[in-house]
Amino acid sequence: MEVVLLGTAAGGGFPQWNCWCPPCATARASPAAAHPRTQSAAAVSADGRHWFLLNASPDVREQIGRLNGARPSTVRHVPLEGIVVTDAELDHTLGIALVREARQLRLYATPAVRSVLESDSRILPVTRAFAAVELRELELGEETPLLLASGEPSGLTVECFAVHGDPPRFASRELPGHTVGLLIRQPGRSGTCAFVPGCGELDDALLQRLGTVDLVLFDGTFWRDDELLALGISTSTAREMGHVPVSGAGGSLERLRLLPARWRVYTHINNSNPMLIEHSAERAAVTAAGLQVGDDGMRFQL
Repeated sequence: MEVVLLGTAAGGGFPQWNCWCPPCATARASPAAAHPRTQSAAAVSADGRHWFLLNASPDVREQIGRLNGARPSTVRHVPLEGIVVTDAELDHTLGIALVREARQLRLYATPAVRSVLESDSRILPVTRAFAAVELRELELGEETPLLLASGEPSGLTVECFAVHGDPPRFASRELPGHTVGLLIRQPGRSGTCAFVPGCGELDDALLQRLGTVDLVLFDGTFWRDDELLALGISTSTAREMGHVPVSGAGGSLERLRLLPARWRVYTHINNSNPMLIEHSAERAAVTAAGLQVGDDGMRFQL
């Protein structure tokens, strides 16, 4: 199984267009010191040719260009076999409408996420005006085959599990399964990837689940719980926004460093997070703990 980090920034990208916080200022002045990043998404493939998106960001057009594949023999070519979403947030789902030229899409989502995409953000009705969208519902704790566009098995499966977090602020109601993590497996092979771009609490049950996988792609949104408060750009803490901070007591760095996974990588990193700066003390702390700060284009073979 091949896994590609297509984008590793939180909503707004990095540097964010209207932000001059220290990491954004560094990225503008010296991109080598703080690499620009597109908004969080990943892709998985069993054979390096047929790809499934894990979330569809507003930067999907640029990100699709990072996928492998032979030069197509047809005028129009769609390298995507399907899209799996972890929630209905705009920075994870706007890309669905932006690949409407595919004319046919297969989407995997929980009933809670489907409800928001249908009735609240209305991304599905808008996309259906241009393309046929086949939606396959994901039930919590059940392993679901990922199918090629032809309907044949891809060789991959997905299992979703609920994580702590808030539904999108535009959601009209809160339903179980509004925010999930994903386990991507290739039956018959030992490698497993966990994709958890949004998570408000890293409890023992989740740690136990993550302790069984080879690649952990985890929420690295904020370094400190009071990060945005300290910058004067929000009245909410990281946890109040549905993200466990990286640092501090009970932070993800303290807990993820104990996992046996071969790779533990932060993704969905907010533009304000100082670990985005290559030679910062925060980056050094992540590296010393045996973890990595995700960067666009990172590839993993499981």
